[in-house]
Amino acid sequence: MTTELSAPPPKGSTTTAGRGTSPRPPFGVSAVTFLAVLIALFSLVPLGYVVYMTIATGWDTAVELIFRPRVGELLLNTVLLMLVTVPLCLILGVGGAWLVERTSLRGHKIWAVLLAAPLAIPAFVNSYAWVSAVPSLEGLGSGVLIATLSYFPLVYIPAAATLGRLDPAIEQSAAALGLGAWRVFFRVVLPQLRLAITGGALLVALHLLAEYGAFAMIRFDTFTTAIMVQFQSTFNGTAGNMLASVLVFFCLILLLLEARGRGSARYARIGSGAQAKAIRLPLHAYQAPAQLALVALTALAFGLPLFLVLRWIFSGGAGIWVADEFTPALLTTLGYGLAGAAVTTAVAFPMAYLAVRHPSWFSKSLELSNYITSSLPGIVVGLAFVTVSIRLVPGVYQTAGVLVAAYVLLFLPRALVNLRSGLAQAPKELDEAAQALGKPPLLSFIRVTLRLTAPAAAGGAALVFLAIANELTATLLLSPNGTRTLATEFWSKSSEIDYAGAAPYALLMILLSAPMTYFLFQQSKKVAGQ
Repeated sequence: MTTELSAPPPKGSTTTAGRGTSPRPPFGVSAVTFLAVLIALFSLVPLGYVVYMTIATGWDTAVELIFRPRVGELLLNTVLLMLVTVPLCLILGVGGAWLVERTSLRGHKIWAVLLAAPLAIPAFVNSYAWVSAVPSLEGLGSGVLIATLSYFPLVYIPAAATLGRLDPAIEQSAAALGLGAWRVFFRVVLPQLRLAITGGALLVALHLLAEYGAFAMIRFDTFTTAIMVQFQSTFNGTAGNMLASVLVFFCLILLLLEARGRGSARYARIGSGAQAKAIRLPLHAYQAPAQLALVALTALAFGLPLFLVLRWIFSGGAGIWVADEFTPALLTTLGYGLAGAAVTTAVAFPMAYLAVRHPSWFSKSLELSNYITSSLPGIVVGLAFVTVSIRLVPGVYQTAGVLVAAYVLLFLPRALVNLRSGLAQAPKELDEAAQALGKPPLLSFIRVTLRLTAPAAAGGAALVFLAIANELTATLLLSPNGTRTLATEFWSKSSEIDYAGAAPYALLMILLSAPMTYFLFQQSKKVAGQ
């Protein structure tokens, strides 16, 4: 039996994918890289705008505008808000996750969902509900109350997911060495939650910097509310731009602190055998206090706002459901949400493809640029697009295209993270096999890679849709004249103290957010292997 050896293909000829090599992308690596670079450059527009405006203002003027009493007041408010709210969110989030995942809490499966439910209520809707019930709410204390109740699920969800996949054998070994339950928690469990704690703290802090509506309703001044006031009084004024530069500096500091706090330790379990089943700690006499604490927390964070929204709906009667106002806002929200989700997911694909199929320092740098931009508040991104569109392309200012572009920059990581996960679970060997059987790269990409990645892409698109449906500041700055969304109509009516008129829009935003919040919770459990 003879073995026939084939000659190497001539230079420039097309070969099928070989074993151990990456499949050819449908448009070539160079084309995908080119698209990813364009996206990265585009995502740096807001940061470039802040740098440019700071330089254009001049050193003396910039120093005068930044180092003034008003900025000091805003700085103090912001720092105090973060110093109080972030630790409270960490205590509530980590404590709730520990009760649900590691104790004999009765109804822990129900509590697991209820503790994530407040995320379905936008912070400005939460503020509206509280202010409509207690009009005297204002200042730092009220801001801490509303922000904590709105944002503690951002810590709870990753902490619960981490505890769900944490091997309890570590805790059992510590207990066998004589450590009590509290010492096991602080010396063994808490260090394993480091990534969830630092990541959750970063998300809460960034939301505090970006939030406008919730704090404006209670008359609590932050950088975002001050920038919006400056924009409304002196369109694109220098003072507002300098406040934006301070806000961007804050965001970058938070990113550096999170990266430093995250560290480089490994948290993966390495070894043979199946993971042990967690032994839930008995609560005994603490069962009733734990139940009462969770009832109070979920009632304040979810039950009360929902009750107040429904109360205003019933008090307003059928007259508040005006089809001429309600229908256009709902359709516009759905239209922008679907368009923004589709465009964002498509834009995220080249970068996700490079990160998974061709990982390198270059692809990581491109990916990082998107995370930096997404950490900026919506008002900064909105101001950047206002300035760039007016000065460079005046015809596109206040058009749907500019608004969708802003949504893409704000929420690109939500699609990118999901796409990256989906591509990682789509074996490149299947694509290679399809190309080896003679399928063109584009056809094999559509039939294999795209098909396997579709569920993850749909998940990312759903999260982007949720964010767009509840976005307020960039929409207020960039939406075309006459545009009505649920968020902007809600804001318009609540600003006029028409609480009953604002209630239907608040309820619809909650109804749109609830399924997405449940999806996010289920995704975290899926990652945890539960």
